[in-house]
This record gives sequence, C-alpha cells and structure tokens, in this order.
Amino acid sequence: MSEQQPDMGDSDRCEPGSCQESMLITTDMIEEFSQEISISLVQENIDKNGIDTTANTKPGAEENESTKGSITKIQDGLQVDKDGSDGTMSKSSSFSSAKSRDMTASCTSLADEGTSGNQAGPVQPGSDSAEIDDYLHDSTFLNKKRHVFILSSAGKPIYSMHGNEDKLATLFGVMQALVSFVQSNNDSIKSIHAMGVRFVFLVKSPLILVAISRTTHSVQQIQLQLTDVYNQILSTLTLSHMQKTFERRKNFDLRRLLAGSERLIDHLLVNDKCDHRLVSNNPFSFMTHSVRILPLQSNVRETIIGAIQNNCAKIKNLVFAVLIANNKLIALVRMKKYFIHPADLRLIFNLIECSESFKSAESWTPICLPKFDSSGFLHAHVSYLAEDCQACLLLLSIERDVFFVLSEAKRKITEKLRRSNCLEAINEAMNNKGIKLQSIGIPEIRHFIYKSKSNAQLLCSELTVPYSSIDQFKRLEGMYFELHHRIHNSERPVRLIYQLQEKEILLAWVTQAYELFAAFEPVVHRNDVINLVNKLLKWIKKEENNLFILSAPTF
Repeated sequence: MSEQQPDMGDSDRCEPGSCQESMLITTDMIEEFSQEISISLVQENIDKNGIDTTANTKPGAEENESTKGSITKIQDGLQVDKDGSDGTMSKSSSFSSAKSRDMTASCTSLADEGTSGNQAGPVQPGSDSAEIDDYLHDSTFLNKKRHVFILSSAGKPIYSMHGNEDKLATLFGVMQALVSFVQSNNDSIKSIHAMGVRFVFLVKSPLILVAISRTTHSVQQIQLQLTDVYNQILSTLTLSHMQKTFERRKNFDLRRLLAGSERLIDHLLVNDKCDHRLVSNNPFSFMTHSVRILPLQSNVRETIIGAIQNNCAKIKNLVFAVLIANNKLIALVRMKKYFIHPADLRLIFNLIECSESFKSAESWTPICLPKFDSSGFLHAHVSYLAEDCQACLLLLSIERDVFFVLSEAKRKITEKLRRSNCLEAINEAMNNKGIKLQSIGIPEIRHFIYKSKSNAQLLCSELTVPYSSIDQFKRLEGMYFELHHRIHNSERPVRLIYQLQEKEILLAWVTQAYELFAAFEPVVHRNDVINLVNKLLKWIKKEENNLFILSAPTF
C-alpha cells in the first residue's frame, strides 16, 4: 500500500460534467454534517440550560437559506405575487391546514402496504423469530455485521434493523443510559470502539439513533447513514409534529405513527436480504452525496424537459417535477429560486422503489423533504408514465387539492413523449446496466465511479466480473468507502491515493471539480494507470451532454 502524487497531465484541467448552475444543492456532505451537529449541540445546550451559546459556533453553521423553511418562503412569495409581478401564482392557504391535520392520515399510503400488526423490522435473526426470547444470547443475531437501533430520548424502543425491538428492552435501556450519562457532563457521545466493533451514536432529540458495525465504514460515514434514517422518519412525520408529540408525552410510542414505514428504513439501510440490483444502485450515491443520472441522448432529455415545462408552467404552487427510473434521475424541473437536496432525492427514490402500488394506479401522497423543509409536507402526484414505460413521474405541490390538475398534466406529458418517441428511448436507457468499459476501449479498468462536484451528479460503470456477485460487490464497496474516508479525513486529507493490492489496483483522486474512484486489473503498471484515467476522463468529457444534466430548468 502506498500513496503517490503523480503528474496527471492535462486531466486536472478536464472537468467533464461541470456546469455553472445546478438543480441540486451541492454542498459538501461532511462539512454540512459537521455544521448540523454543531447546531444540534447548541440546541441541546439551550434546551437543557436555557443558555444560548450560538456565539461559540463556527461561522456559516446556519442552515442554507434555500433549504430552511422553504414552504413558508414560497407562501410568503406568493403573497407578494398576488399584488404584483407576473400573476402566475397565488397565495395558498391549503398547506397550512395540511401541516396541522392528523398525522395518522399522512401515513396512510405507507401503512396500507406495511406489515399489519408487526412493528418489528422484517429481517429476523432466526428461522422462527417468535420463539427467540433472548436475542442478546443468540449467535445469529449477535453475528450480524450491522445493527441499527432507534429509540426515544426516554428510552422507548422504536426500531431495530434485526429482531423484535420489544425483546431488546435491556439493550435500549443501556443505550439511553450511555447517552444520558455523557450529556450530564455537558458532552455528547459519538462512538465506542471495542474488539473491532464500532458503536456509533447520533443524538437528534427527541430521537437517539445507534449503529453497531463490523464494516470498514468510518464513524462519520456511519453517522451520515444514521442521518439518512433520521430523515426517512421525518419524511413520514415532519420534525415539528414529532417534537410536539414528545413534548406532550415523553414516553410516546412513535411506532404508532410509523406503522408500515419500517420497510422504508430497512430498504434505505440496504440490509443483508436486499438483492444485487438494489444493492448496486444505492451505496455510491450515498457515499459521494450525489445523484445518479440515467444516460440519454441530449435531444431526448431536452424534449422530456420541454414537455414537463410546457404542461406544468401554468400550474400554481408546483414546486418540483421529478422523473426517475431504476433509481436514476431522468429529468428535474423546479420552481425558480428553489433547489432540491441529494438527500431528499434519495428519500424519493427509496419511496418509489419500495411501493409497488404506485405501478398500478396514480397516487396522491404527502411527503416531507427534510432538507427542503422539515416542518411540513409537499403533496406528490405519483404515477408511472405508461404500462410500456416504467419511468415514474412525481409532481410535488404545496397544494393538497390539485390531484386532477396534476393528473391531466401527467397525461399530456406522456402523450407528448410518446409522439416524440421518448418512451422508447427511456426504455432502451433503462435496459442499459451502466458504462461498458470494454466498449470504450479501456478494459483494464474494472470499475469506476465519477462525481461531478459542480452538479452533484454521479456516473458509474457496469458491474462485471469480478464484482458481479454480491460478496465481491460488497468487497468493492468497502474498499471505496475506506478510500473515501481517507481522502476526506479532516485531520489528514489527501488529494490522491494509489493502492497496489493483491486482487486489484485502487485509485482515489479528488480535485476541485470532481471525485474519481476506480479499480484496475492488478497487472497494470502505475504509468498506465495515469494514461487510462486520462483516457476515461476525455471520454466522459466527450459524452457529458448525454451522461449528465448540465442545465437547471425551471417552470
């Protein structure tokens, strides 16, 4: 193992996928997470002692203005438009009533498909979990590589990735006691390390999230995964409602409101029973804080975007139109001045992937996008384009009474795409499993992932031998995550890592414009690695209009 700093020639000036304005929020996920933790610690100190210590936080710790209370800002802007400018939008009062309605109703679409009466996670440690009374002495349960637990600040069990949380009351009690003990000393627990196992904590009052991991993921990467889980809960409940619920009853059993949505958390965590198709789609987007794009001819994508704009531009209070397929983004059109966060898109992808019912009929469901606005719901019209094209269109509005308006817009969009032969183009792209390195003349590269920083978009090559099996893919994933941690280590960040291993050569390279992680055949010489990277970057640059979305279209 060694680290090198070779001269990459002209490739450092080659910035494939770069754009001046992105439709996504492109802040660095590690810096963003550090800021959120700082804010959380400050808030905990205020709640506990009544002392505001904000002055001690680092500059810039406040949330980005474009993602803080966005729905209220839209409504405020609509009030101005009512008297002024172009008259394209009017003030909506329906969202305020939607925010305050019974939250049980907001979970209906999830509960209908959920596990009736079963509030434990679906992955059980034994063949007959009902007969297991003591998980803490069950070897199958204890030998899992990963566990995730969620409990309330009062120690009330909420979720366990494996097993029935009701039978783990003792363990939940210990976790709550550890958090409380450290907090009593005006500190916050982060992690415990023992015998190769990481116990990682994320305290987001009124919730405590704990992960136990034997993987190569760093503490910070695990905390970010826990943050995704926390955001998944908020997407069902909203932060404001959850906080008010626990203010009224500290011992409230949150499972009553989450019933049926455990499957969303399970899928987000990519547990051991997920098939290879699902596993291969998610981890790298999470690791790089980016979104995968479905490669399409640029003229096809422009036609799709144009169809959405032409049929949605006059619909009042429509915030986002998102077209996705196979966990990849096809097109996104947004309200002016508002952007979407990759973490919120992951929640949208997760919801669609987990909900088979969306394929059979148009649906109307509330969803909270925590990075956009954690205090309220957007209302989503969700439908697949056609029976012969399984791309899913979501139209998200702050209005709750516009189902039929959005349904008609979706019908017109589909008609336009069918006339333009875009449905066939989407189907062809969906059948493509990824960039084929053999076909572009660089078979010496076994696999790569490329992130364009300026637009937070990700490009991945096809998974082939030796990484086409689940075990080998997970090995590759672990190596990439380890490289990512070393590259982004705040104490000793590096620009480039070159690793010569027994089974492959690994490269991690980060510039101001992009991040690249790649695995090479083990016999490739170091100088050839540099040449192959340059060749890959030039090819991506040549094809960037088809591989990325380089504009930020609005209604």
